[in-house]
Amino acid sequence: MGVIRRRGVVALGVTGLVAPLALALTATPAQAASCTTRTGPYQKQVEKFLGRPVDGKQSVTDCKAVQAFQTKHGITPSIGYAGPVTWGVMDLMNKQKAVGNKPNKDGKCPVNKGRIACVNLTLQLSWIQDGNRLVHGPVPVRTGRDGYETRTGLKKIYWRHIDHVSTIYNVPMPYSQFFDGGQAFHSVGLSVWNPPGSHGCVNMTTKDAKKYWSLLKNGDDVFVYGRKPGT
Repeated sequence: MGVIRRRGVVALGVTGLVAPLALALTATPAQAASCTTRTGPYQKQVEKFLGRPVDGKQSVTDCKAVQAFQTKHGITPSIGYAGPVTWGVMDLMNKQKAVGNKPNKDGKCPVNKGRIACVNLTLQLSWIQDGNRLVHGPVPVRTGRDGYETRTGLKKIYWRHIDHVSTIYNVPMPYSQFFDGGQAFHSVGLSVWNPPGSHGCVNMTTKDAKKYWSLLKNGDDVFVYGRKPGT
């Protein structure tokens, strides 16, 4: 059970004030793995995504390109195999890119709340809007994995701690802005596309977490909707 201590007084006890479990499990770089010669079920799609010749057949250069992508985003095993996990990350990236600068095109995030931080779990995107005006984003995020889903609904930021450290895993959660129990926006030191996901928090790059810190304050609304792929 984690706790937040502020000015020496116990302020809140929650189970979710933790950095993603995957962060603890992937804190050290994986050892370099050998490249596979096997052609994967998503070979053509992965080749196209990486700008490789699309012939649907694994080559040494294909494998190295896929392996580099896997290593960058913490996809294991990083053996250059064009499998469902690797393609799932790439497919999500394509869908995120297609959103462009209209993340609330479907109108699901409320436009009658003033400034609000929106989180689309389905597309793993977040943005800040004020009415119909886009203030910042959309930016890619990493939300709760299966069994530790980021909870949906309308919330409010209730506590902010720029140098927060998880009391359960003793790992840093910089620029934490808590909006639902122990679930918070905060930065992580790994790819926001790293599967399978967080322990409930909305992970962001340091750059984006800093921007959210500067744009949001206690009492601001947060709206979480959709469903993360794989949950």
